[in-house]
Amino acid sequence: MLAAERRSRLLTEVRRQGAAAVPDLATALGVSEMTIRRDLDVLAADGHLDKVRGGARVNRGDASPTRDLSAQARRNGDGKRAIARRAAALVEPGMSVGLGGGSTTWALARELRGVDDLTIVTNSLPVADVFARPDRADEPYTQTVVLTGGVRTPADALVGPVAVASLEHLHCDIVFLGVRGIDLTAGLTTSNLLEAETNRALVAAGARAVVLADHTKWGAVGLTTIVDLNEIDLVVTDAGLAADAAESLRQHVAELWVAEFDAND
Repeated sequence: MLAAERRSRLLTEVRRQGAAAVPDLATALGVSEMTIRRDLDVLAADGHLDKVRGGARVNRGDASPTRDLSAQARRNGDGKRAIARRAAALVEPGMSVGLGGGSTTWALARELRGVDDLTIVTNSLPVADVFARPDRADEPYTQTVVLTGGVRTPADALVGPVAVASLEHLHCDIVFLGVRGIDLTAGLTTSNLLEAETNRALVAAGARAVVLADHTKWGAVGLTTIVDLNEIDLVVTDAGLAADAAESLRQHVAELWVAEFDAND
């Protein structure tokens, strides 16, 4: 059974029952519980259902930061999931990890829920929510430090002088940023002035800085520059990036990873 067909049947089953447990869904579809959990992650990220502890339920239809970010994540969803899975390989148990706002960093947060003993530093409310509400009792404990600020961005990140001041005293092993655009001249850009300031502070707080940007960000230019390309250690993008664009980018960044799409998605 193809992944798309399996997920369609899974969604139908959840909608039929209103709510369903992982073991029951695994039995109904004749697959492992691990496969069901992964499919639920994808369906929840695409906004088709709500994951709850031990299973899933139909969408409640309420407006929330996570729901809005799910809608953003559906744009090039395969690419963003591929980027998140590739980037997750950089994170080891016990690390302090900085995560900025955005749908791709949120996808990475979901990948990191199974890593032991992490400290997450974030200004993103949806990212913090990923770690604050585990779907299973056996998920690893994660300490989450949520930065506060005075302005809320469209991606529900809190930005401003309070967040910047907090980051001056924090030290992360690695930080991950989402961006509005990547351009050889403008560098890494965003449409929000305060977000740029906060992201610059996040880069400065990390021993290693990684940008997560799907191919649609190539050539896009936001209102203001966060940092120049040479200030980033690694860019992770998806296989939708044209070969000539990838070659150009490699000449301006320390390292570029191109994440291949997963055939199971």
